[in-house]
Amino acid sequence: MYRIREAIVVEGRYDKNTLAQVVEATILETSGFGIFKDKERLALLRRLAESRGLIVLTDSDGAGFVIRNYLKGAVDPALVKQAYIPDRYGKERRKTAPSKEGKLGVEGMPPEVLLDALRQAGATFLDETEERSPPRRAITKADLYAAGYSGGEGAAQRRQELLKRLDLPQHLSPNALLEVLNALYGYEKLEEMGIL
Repeated sequence: MYRIREAIVVEGRYDKNTLAQVVEATILETSGFGIFKDKERLALLRRLAESRGLIVLTDSDGAGFVIRNYLKGAVDPALVKQAYIPDRYGKERRKTAPSKEGKLGVEGMPPEVLLDALRQAGATFLDETEERSPPRRAITKADLYAAGYSGGEGAAQRRQELLKRLDLPQHLSPNALLEVLNALYGYEKLEEMGIL
């Protein structure tokens, strides 16, 4: 598993699942064209771009390029790297028919093709560079539970208050919240802020 510093943006959950089997990184979905109306998610992408950098990895079909071009205009281009997958024709295993253009998306790409696309985009592979962030303790599900943000009575309300306090999208699931908190803050910073 390769660790990547930048956050990676993909179109949907199947793309995210495929990529998560290849790299260890913060991977966020646009929910397809849903990103056009989701101002909170867009604000989160901007924050991640400022703190870690952002890599856009969309399908090579027309819809993928519409999403990519939207993000080019919505996030500072200096903070964004563009990763492109090659045009490969076929259909993904889970689908009964090929896509409209007949091309495989991110979810249909072999691991080596995805890694190559990320390398060509200039992704920072932490295991291969001298750039090491200082070790910090990762926030766990147990930490969120202990702090009252998941699993207990009133946890949903406390989680919503936390999302509002940190100016994060209100629709983040507990798992997505965990990923975003680790990407933006880390345990020590949240402890310092009195959150954990």
